[in-house]
Amino acid sequence: MKFKVRHLTRYSYDAAVSDCQNTAVLLPRASRWQQVQRAALSVSPEPNWLQERTDWFGNRVVDFSVETLHDALEVIADSAVELIVPSLPLWDETPPWESVAVYVDAHEQLDIYRLPSALAPVAVGDMREYAARSFARERSIISAVMDLTSRLFHDFSYVPGSTEVSTPVHQVFASRMGVCQDFAHLALSMLRGMGLPVRYVSGYLETQPPQGQPRLIGADASHAWFSVFVQGLGWVDFDPTNNQMPSDRHITVAWGRDYADVVPVKGFTAGGGNQRLHVAVDVVAHDDNPQHSWF
Repeated sequence: MKFKVRHLTRYSYDAAVSDCQNTAVLLPRASRWQQVQRAALSVSPEPNWLQERTDWFGNRVVDFSVETLHDALEVIADSAVELIVPSLPLWDETPPWESVAVYVDAHEQLDIYRLPSALAPVAVGDMREYAARSFARERSIISAVMDLTSRLFHDFSYVPGSTEVSTPVHQVFASRMGVCQDFAHLALSMLRGMGLPVRYVSGYLETQPPQGQPRLIGADASHAWFSVFVQGLGWVDFDPTNNQMPSDRHITVAWGRDYADVVPVKGFTAGGGNQRLHVAVDVVAHDDNPQHSWF
């Protein structure tokens, strides 16, 4: 499946900004299940300098600086990708979950993904007990993680605006509500509590308008899910917000220990006063609109 993605971020300021230094993680990365045909980042006003680099996780990161007076900043990422449906064995044919933890003990490079991070600490107490109910002795890893994914989907409510980026996972667990980022962080904490290596994945999900209604430009949004390492298979994705294993509609941008590693746009400004943020995302399948003119 082929997609084009446009992610627009616009900051408006009450007063002029004389200098801003920013980092953007908006360009999709290639993987065995995703081919990046094109990806480009544009900034307005024109930056004084702009440079792309690769971070520790292999993500594409763009640093830029605007050192001229401006009262608005616009960052647009345009991408074209092709997704390949992952080939996975039957759930019950995957290794027992305990064997994954043992495997990681002998592979130190995976340790970073099961250690606590700023937004996804290792679950203890009630949170770990909640997770443990999905992990019966010698249950296959995919079956166990999918069971936890399904329970998070059914036990928690998706409520936009109910949390902030900094909302702790224990508060989300207690309130039983949040958004995709919260559910991904919950899963990370719980699975780390079981001794498993897991990572946070940021990206996009193709959405469809309600039946009989037109597709609205800019109505899509960034999405988040998580991935578990399984020996012999590599990293396997799970989406607790939608109770599924991502296939040919989840477009990956970046991954890390949690959201803090993959913030779409961050930085600082000199001046500006109060600021307003506007984000608009469009995900379009090529077959739906082969003449789309983004690039």
